[in-house]
Parts: sequence; C-alpha cells; structure tokens
Amino acid sequence: MPERLAGMPLDLWTPLLVLWMALPPCAPAAPTGPGPVFLGRPPLEPSRLSDEQRVLNRSKRGWVWNQMFVLEEFSGPEPILVGRLHTDLDPGSKKIKYILSGDGAGTIFQINDITGDIHAIKRLDREEKAEYTLTAQAVDWETNKPLEPPSEFIIKVQDINDNAPEFLNGPYHATVPEMSILGTSVTNVTATDADDPVYGNSAKLVYSILEGQPYFSIEPETAIIKTALPNMDREAKEEYLVVIQAKDMGGHSGGLSGTTTLTVTLTDVNDNPPKFAQSLYHFSVPEDVVLGTAIGRVKANDQDIGENAQSSYDIIDGDGTALFEITSDAQAQDGIIRLRKPLDFETKKSYTLKVEAANVHVDPRFSSRGPFKDTATVKIVVEDADEPPVFSSPTYLLEVHENAALNSVIGQVTARDPDITSSPIRFSIDRHTDLERQFNINADDGKITLATPLDRELSVWHNITIIATEIRNHSQISRVPVAIKVLDVNDNAPEFASEYEAFLCENGKPGQVIQTVSAMDKDDPKNGHYFLYSLLPEMVNNPNFTIKKNEDNSLSILAKHNGFNRQKQEVYLLPIIISDSGNPPLSSTSTLTIRVCGCSSDGVVQSCNVEAYVLPIGLSMGALIAILACIILLLVIVVLFVTLRRHKNEPLIIKDDEDVRENIIRYDDEGGGEEDTEAFDIATLQNPDGVSGLAPRRDVKPELQLLPRRGPGAGPGGVDVDEFISVRLHEADSDPAAPPYDSIQVYGYEGRGSAAGSLSSLGSGASDSDQSFDYLSDWGPRFQRLGELYAGGAADADT
Repeated sequence: MPERLAGMPLDLWTPLLVLWMALPPCAPAAPTGPGPVFLGRPPLEPSRLSDEQRVLNRSKRGWVWNQMFVLEEFSGPEPILVGRLHTDLDPGSKKIKYILSGDGAGTIFQINDITGDIHAIKRLDREEKAEYTLTAQAVDWETNKPLEPPSEFIIKVQDINDNAPEFLNGPYHATVPEMSILGTSVTNVTATDADDPVYGNSAKLVYSILEGQPYFSIEPETAIIKTALPNMDREAKEEYLVVIQAKDMGGHSGGLSGTTTLTVTLTDVNDNPPKFAQSLYHFSVPEDVVLGTAIGRVKANDQDIGENAQSSYDIIDGDGTALFEITSDAQAQDGIIRLRKPLDFETKKSYTLKVEAANVHVDPRFSSRGPFKDTATVKIVVEDADEPPVFSSPTYLLEVHENAALNSVIGQVTARDPDITSSPIRFSIDRHTDLERQFNINADDGKITLATPLDRELSVWHNITIIATEIRNHSQISRVPVAIKVLDVNDNAPEFASEYEAFLCENGKPGQVIQTVSAMDKDDPKNGHYFLYSLLPEMVNNPNFTIKKNEDNSLSILAKHNGFNRQKQEVYLLPIIISDSGNPPLSSTSTLTIRVCGCSSDGVVQSCNVEAYVLPIGLSMGALIAILACIILLLVIVVLFVTLRRHKNEPLIIKDDEDVRENIIRYDDEGGGEEDTEAFDIATLQNPDGVSGLAPRRDVKPELQLLPRRGPGAGPGGVDVDEFISVRLHEADSDPAAPPYDSIQVYGYEGRGSAAGSLSSLGSGASDSDQSFDYLSDWGPRFQRLGELYAGGAADADT
C-alpha cells in the first residue's frame, strides 16, 4: 500500500479506487459503487529504470486524471463523495490549494481546497445530463500561483431504472384483410425508455399483449403483431381492440412498464356472392312509353362492401331480350330495366325476362365457395294506351320537276291509327315549314299537290312537315318530315360567266388569242354542261376576228390580221351565240367588246384612248392632268385677287356732286321675305288700280309728311304699263324729301288680261285668307313641278 494511504481513515478504504500507472490512461475502472477515486501514482524507483528510460525521461505531470462516477437520483442527508484529487507535489504541509472549475463547479460539485475531496451537493438526473466536464488545478496556498497546468476530467452520472417505457406514437390503428391465414403480419409498435441502454437492463424492453387474445399475438422483442386465428370474418366482427404492454428490465420482476392500444380493422374481401331479395319481379308499362324510360329496378344484395359488392346485371333469357335492356347503377347497386324498342299492346301483352347479377371483381382465392352470381325472373305486362297515328314511313322523299303544273300531285303520305278502335286520320301541313304556301295536302288521303310554281334555280330542296291527327281524339298527333327535291328542266339560256372586255394590241399578230371566255348556265343537266359557240349568220365571214372552241368548254377569240389602228376604229363589238345541250336547246347572244390599245413591244397594254395621240411625247396622262389642275388653280387665284381689289376701291360714301340716281347700291342683307310687311308697302305695286294716294315710304322716316300722290286713273280697257312706270320714275326723281336709299324700284304688277291671274307671291304675306295652289296641277305637265313645290310650301306653312 502506498505511503499516501497510511494516514487515511479505514472507513474510506472500501469505496476507494486506486489507479496505478500500469493501467491504460483512458481505461476507466469499474467502481462497485459511489466513492472517492484517488488519481495519482508513486514515483518510480531509479533502480527500476532502464537505460533507455533514463535517456527518454522527461518532465511529467505530477498527477494522472481519469473518469469519476456518481449515481443518479442519490438523495442522502450528506453530500455524496465523488472522488479525491491529489498531486505528487503535495508534501502534506498544507501549502497546496485545489481549485475546481467547469460544468456544475460550485453549484453541483464542491471541492475541499485542502484535501481535494469532491462532493455532489445536488440530486443528479442522467436523463437531463449524463456527464460533466471539469478542470482541476493545484496552486500555491499563499501566492495562488499554479504549481501545475490545469487538467480536465469527466464525472459521469450512473443510470438507475427510474423511467418507464413509453409509446410515443400511440394509440395505433392498423388494418388486415379478412380471411387472412394464421400469422399474417398486422403491424409493429415501438416503445422508448429514457434510461441508459448500455448500462444494465434498465432500457431492455419486452412486449406482451394484455387484451386482444386469442385473435392476435406479438413478438416479445420486435413488437410485431400478427393474427393468431385464421379466417377472421369481417361480416361477423369488423374491429378489434388490442392492449399492448412494454416492460423494461428484460421483463423481470421489479421492472417498469407502459401500455398502449391498437385498433385493428378487418378490411373487406369478396368472399360473399350477390343474392336477389326475391326470385320473381312484376312490372307493368303502358305501350306508349317513351324509348329509354326506366320500367323497373331489381337489386341483388351483397354482404361485402365497396367494389367487392359491385354487381353487373344482364338479361340472359326471355322473350323480350330484343325490346328491353338492363343497366347497372353504381351508386344504388341495382339494375335498371329500360325500354329499347316500341311496345304494341295489340301485338303482345306481356313479356318474361331472366335477369342475372354477377360480381364485377371476383377473388380467385374464394372461387371454391361457389359462383358469385344469382338469377331472378322478371314479368312485364303491357298496358293498352291511346296511341297517336303511325306513318307508313319515318321520312318521305318526293321529286317534282320545276315546270310541274299547278295543283298536280307530287306525292302521297299515309298513316294509320294503331289502336283497336282505328280512328280516321286527317292530314295537314305545318305552315311554319311552308311559309310561302307552295304545297297543299288532301286532308283525307294525304296527297300533296303543288300550289305555286317552282324554280329549281331559287331553291332545290323544300322541307315540310306533315301532321296526322286522329279525328276522334285531336290530342293524338304525329308528325313526319317530307323532303321535296325540285328536278331541273332546261329553262335558262347560257350566257357569259362574267362581263368580258377584250384588249387588242395595234401591233398584234394574226391568229393571236385576244380573249378566252366561258359561259354559265343556271340549269343543272345530269351529264353536265356542254356549250356551242357561233357567230351571228351575218358575221360568219367577219374580216377581223374568228372564234375557236376549247376542250374545257371555253371559247377563244382570235385576230385574223394585224395592223389594227385605234384612230380608225377604237372599239369592235363581236356578238357570239351560246347554245346549251338541253332538250330543247336554248341559246342567247352575248356581245364581246374588243378595244384597240397601244402596247409595248412585249405586248403589255399601255393606252387604249385615242386622245393619247395628241399628248406630248413622253408626257403621261397623269402629268397632263396635274399641269391642267395647276393652271386652273392659278386662274382662280387671279380672279379672286382682282375681285378683292375691285371691292376695295369702291367708295363707301357718296359724294355730294354725284348724282345718286346714277348709282346702284347693293345690299348684302336679306329681307324678311313675304312675311316682312314693315319694310315696304307693296300693295300699291300689286294693283295700281286700287291706289288712292301716295303712301309714305317705310325704309326711312321722313321729316315732312308728303302729300299723297295720285296715280293715273284706270280706264275701262286697263292700265298702260309703260305710262305707269313713267309716272313712278318721275315721282321718284322729283321727291326731295327722301334720300335715295332705294334706287331700284321693284314692281310686281304684271298687267291684266291673264286668265291665271297674278303669279307673284308678293301679296301672299299681306293676304288674310289662305291661298290654294291646286289649280297649278291643271295646267299641264310643264307646271306639275311648280304645283308640287307650292303645294308642299303651303302644307309646311299650315304645319
């Protein structure tokens, strides 16, 4: 025993673990329990050192560190001793002080700075922190100077079984197919234990089933749940609850345990066939039911669910397989019987069908259980109903020539009442389909006649609807479409396909094709169109042109010679007779206009007008038009300029020495028209016979009231117009009171002796009575336009 332990009390020897230099520096000793650990080594004796060791000897640390251990969850009245620190430099004179730092130093672990004893002063939990790293250092007691460099060491917390297993993902749910064999894997579960899995059996778990037997079993170590019974039936029981336990300490007594639940659901497989609820079904249906109508439903029940319960329905036998069909409803899982063809009570009154229901998805593993199908019988009774008339054909196609005579029969439709009573039928045309009323029908026998002429070129097809109505029951109506095709007859003569205009070059060659024309015919012969072309008989020997028929039914016009001159003749008219191949053939004459033009050397048309000869050489028509437009524009500008200068030089004030009667003053403002009766008194001018005196002028207010002027008396033979004008001129010249504002005297008197009276409108504004101009329409065609104008004006005035 080393000398360092001689003074140590005997009660500390048992928990003491001495680590010698012979042990590996990193190999921890396995303590039997908590207690101090002495870390140190005695100095080697020099006699034991080899020569090599003496040569390689170096300065070494005075102590050796290793791991210390302390039990978790230790709770005693006194702090627990973890270990003791000691250095070879300590002579026992108490001049060395030990210092501890690092994880938990001072709070969890305390050191006696004189003896180096380390105590745990708090309860430790390995699951919170498994180890602590600390640093120890020896310093001089008086000077606090380090005697050796600091060294690290680890204190590990030893585990105890203080945590029960837990199922973190529980509760669990799993599925397994029904009818599974023994030992089919269902699922596996996992429990965790927070204790140390390396030290002891604290984290060694064993699994077992507390509830759920004898249906399921579990592997103790892997926790795999399997079926313990074969052929479990979902239809008998669908869901199972299994309680699973996990126990640590290898399942031995004293271990901690945890539980969880597992819900196992059996999934469905197709292990049950469909079964009809009844073996015989009865349905009734009226004979006039619409095609596709559902007559009835049959259903085969299946204990399975989902797609395993899906069944398909078929009619496998019976006397109505051609009239009825059955379809499957995926939602309701039943079969729907529908009508495929019309029923007739008078022909057959009942039908019998054999219906089969079979699973869609069959599992071959259960084929030994028998066929997964079932059959049932369906009886369908047809009920009598009042049916509408039935036409002998669902559609009719009639043909008629476009030149058919009116009221001629073009076809016939027939219909009958399918009922036993057999009501008479009345026919009519739906006029919504024959708006132009081109056809009529005999109400009794259904014969269709022509009401208006037909024209194939306007419409080839006529589609009408014939209505058949029972006389005894007008609600029973049937309709049938009738298509009438108009056949062609040769009633249109051929003509040019378009308006042709040919151009002939002056420098053209003989035999050159001037123009190729084609013809068109509105008719449509069965063998197609074939046209014959010819010139008029008097133009057969035309010296200028000839024609040539082409294979494509067109016609080419050729020039017979050259040297055409547009100055001599600019345009040639060539009449051409076009005949068709109809029976009887029709023909028409079309005229082709051929214009002589100037062309370039390569035959490109340049000009077709005779005026082109008078144009300057090298000057085009567009350039000439532009030059003329410029000249006209200049002339207009000059005229406007001269007019403005003339207006500018006219004096606005009349000089005193000028005779105002020799000047004509123009006024630009318009008067009030016929309704303006304030400016002039024109009553005197209308009838000089009624003038009793001189009326004052109203254009200028006179300073002195003039004496009335006497007009010439009217003789029995009328008034001399020349004398009347001379008198008025004399009065105007000799009147000193009025300035000459009105130098032009307007006279509306027209003399006497006209049977029509005065045509002047000057008196219309002064007349109190409405004037009528209807008499103008009696004067003949020359006055018709005048009468319309005056009649319109009078109507506008009244409005």
